Amino acid sequence: MGLTWTVASNSSQQTMSLGRQLGRLVEGGEIIGLVGELGAGKTCFVRGFAKGAGVGKGAWVRSPTFTLINEYEGRVPVYHIDLYRVAGREQLEGLNVREYLYSDGVSLIEWFEYLPAYEVSDYLELRISHSGHSKRELNFVAHGEKYGRLMQKLEKWKNKTRS
Repeated sequence: MGLTWTVASNSSQQTMSLGRQLGRLVEGGEIIGLVGELGAGKTCFVRGFAKGAGVGKGAWVRSPTFTLINEYEGRVPVYHIDLYRVAGREQLEGLNVREYLYSDGVSLIEWFEYLPAYEVSDYLELRISHSGHSKRELNFVAHGEKYGRLMQKLEKWKNKTRS
């Protein structure tokens, strides 16, 4: 495991704000694995991320639970992937997930734990958990140097907003 950082969010607006800032920092080619139970705030985070990545206000950023992959155009392409309903390796391969993972866009993958471990080695993992009614705990884990640097920039931004 790499560098870790945990931050509390007291509202969906704070969760979206963290996502928006991370979206501003990406350059393309990043993989962000989202882990958390239903209703934890994964899609809320992605909505903020999409804004930060320059996805237009008219885009309807929603959970891709049934479509499995939503694509959004922005400063960098944003690929919102949901693996909750993917049944096995054959269906995963049919989605051509590797084409998204290794493209110039940013892949945000809900239910990341369903992606076989051999598919990616460097990525930013975000675990979101409930810590009260509208409160969440966001635990970022960098897997690889690139993601450690990205996380440090995000943490620096968060520390500035507290001042």
